[in-house]
Amino acid sequence: MIKLLHIENIAVIEKADIEFTKGLNVLTGETGAGKSIVIDSLSAATGSRTSRDVIRTGADYATVTAVFQTEQLDGSTPIISDWFITNGVEPDENGEIYINRKITADGKSTCRVNGTPVQAAKLRDLGLLLIDIHGQNDGRKLLDESAHLEYLDIFGCLENDLNTYKTAYNELRSKKSEIDKLTMDESERERRIDTLKFQIEEIERTKVKNGELNELISRRELLQNASKLTESVEVAYEALHGGGSSRGSDTVGIVALIGDAYNELDRVGKYSEELRILSERLNDMQHSAADISNELRDLRTGLDFSPGELETIDERVSVLKRIVRKYGSEEDALNLVESNKLELSEIADSDNKLVKLGEELQKCIEKAKKLAIVLTNQRKKIAKELEERVKDELSQLSMPGVAFIVEFNEVGAEYGLNSSGADEVWYLMSANAGEAPGRINRIASGGELARIMLALKNVLSSNSDTASMVFDEVDTGVSGIAAQRVGEKLAALARDRQVLCVTHLPQIAVMADTHFSITKSVSGGRTYTNVESLDFNGRKKELARLSGGENITPITLESAAEQLKAASEFKKCADMAELADALDLGSSV
Repeated sequence: MIKLLHIENIAVIEKADIEFTKGLNVLTGETGAGKSIVIDSLSAATGSRTSRDVIRTGADYATVTAVFQTEQLDGSTPIISDWFITNGVEPDENGEIYINRKITADGKSTCRVNGTPVQAAKLRDLGLLLIDIHGQNDGRKLLDESAHLEYLDIFGCLENDLNTYKTAYNELRSKKSEIDKLTMDESERERRIDTLKFQIEEIERTKVKNGELNELISRRELLQNASKLTESVEVAYEALHGGGSSRGSDTVGIVALIGDAYNELDRVGKYSEELRILSERLNDMQHSAADISNELRDLRTGLDFSPGELETIDERVSVLKRIVRKYGSEEDALNLVESNKLELSEIADSDNKLVKLGEELQKCIEKAKKLAIVLTNQRKKIAKELEERVKDELSQLSMPGVAFIVEFNEVGAEYGLNSSGADEVWYLMSANAGEAPGRINRIASGGELARIMLALKNVLSSNSDTASMVFDEVDTGVSGIAAQRVGEKLAALARDRQVLCVTHLPQIAVMADTHFSITKSVSGGRTYTNVESLDFNGRKKELARLSGGENITPITLESAAEQLKAASEFKKCADMAELADALDLGSSV
């Protein structure tokens, strides 16, 4: 359950600390005082989407901190412990969970659990385990018939069976997709074959080799500058090796001159260590110069080319560039040939493959339909129980003549299946005896929607481990005795879990175990919201205000005190009835 909620700089709330208790916690106050802001802050703390718009005007940031107490002191219930292990968060030794959410003016949000940073999505997963928040618009979800099947599956705890079916259904869709890819009309098939063959022939005809284009471009550049290169190589070779020059005189090359110098120093090197070292260096220079001379000789030989070579290279470069423009690099073109050949092979074999895939698809359909039938049978069985449970709940909420029916219809999709099975489920109701049931989204009033949703929440909560439930203005459209029954139902719900409720009705507020008053004031041109936990006298005044507005009189205060006494007696009787059931005393109590 939630123990503490600290709110800072959210909307009109500058700072507030709310200490919640076990049982039914009620929040009341004038419209716009900030009651729903408290619920929105709690939603933010448990991972719901938020934005910088919630930040109080003039503040740089908003922050909300929530402290939850788990049922066990060694790290909480197993499913919550799994969340801590999965997300690398250390549990508190006292079983408390500290959550902090900070929203800055630039729109960034940071979340921490027990001091460890977590992503908002991960925090949202934890929030779903800790608290169930029923917002002001949740009753309207009943108008969305796509949610009706989801409620039924939750009630029947069919998650595992549904996941097994979904796996089979996804296999079916995957197999169908494979068949669709292979299926084409004859003209499209022939066009595709022609395209594949043309690309293969065009690329293979050019005999493309990987890296050939760059090699040819380098060779072409060499040939285009051959005369300049040849002259420079000749001069360099002559300087190193010697020989007849273009000027008609003989020259001695550097290699020979270095050799002469080496021989002279080597002859006298035995008399001087310094000269011996220099002679060795000259010997190394001679070998290096000789190597360079030989390489220049080979390069000079390579510069010889036939007159038509440059033209041939230009033509080949043009062909290769056209291929590269169409298909990418040479490697891409070669890869395309292989992939086209593979596709041609698959097209040629597509008839055989389609037959095989068709057989596999039929098996997938049969498997998915069998699992869907299992789901349908389970759903129809639990639907009867859901109908009885909801009717019983609604009867306790001043709707004694209500008829609530779960209607099944076949899915109109391909194969009679969709991602949820073979069923479409609608909730039908008749609020008055003798009237034919109709679809909820067409006939239910706002007050009826609120009570049906409360009934569903109460029924579904029996299959939930969530220790805290929140109802934001569940009293929409109800009044009088119906409001009293809603209050009694919330009180009953709060006997084995924590319930938080925002309300405007005294019939609901009077059932609170802890009552908070939310008030708004203006100071220095700024609006401030205050949250106060009320004592007995404070509750009397607040209940009198809810009943009579500003005109609080001794009579309205006395009436409020009587309501509080009656609520206390009701809860005592409920406790005694529970004790009787536990002791199997039945009607003897």
